[in-house]
Amino acid sequence: MVSRDEVERFEIPSAGADDDDLTAELFRSAFRQAARVTGVTYRWRELTDAQAGSVWSALANWVRWFVATYQLTTSVVPDCWWRHSEIVAELYALQRAELASYASDDPGFGPLAFHERLPHAVERLRMHTRTAGCVGLQAHKEPVVRILRLDDAGFVRWQAATHQLADEF
Repeated sequence: MVSRDEVERFEIPSAGADDDDLTAELFRSAFRQAARVTGVTYRWRELTDAQAGSVWSALANWVRWFVATYQLTTSVVPDCWWRHSEIVAELYALQRAELASYASDDPGFGPLAFHERLPHAVERLRMHTRTAGCVGLQAHKEPVVRILRLDDAGFVRWQAATHQLADEF
């Protein structure tokens, strides 16, 4: 087994006079140990009660920081954000992306990539908030949950079919 010290001292073959430090660094990164794990990303629908408590707490603290740091208005993140699954999903994805962008092996591009994607996420949050309707009312509006039927006869037949073009010829 190779130690970390040995990995850091390996020889990088030179490509000639045009070889530069960036190429050497990129080459070297292929031999480094994997970064430390920054936590587990969960699917909300699969959380146990024990996991839910810690995940919600971490998310709530992060959302508080996020709203204050980026000076987001209620038209982006409403006060009742936690009662809207689509807003929670977006905020959780942002939290995980922001956390991953500061991985120990990142050469500094992670935070930049996070901030490049941030305006798109803020626009999606604004759209979700507008659809939720809470801001205009100045009060929480309970979302109407739409549950698709999986026992519809047409769907059951469709699900059982292969849907391959070869079957029709």
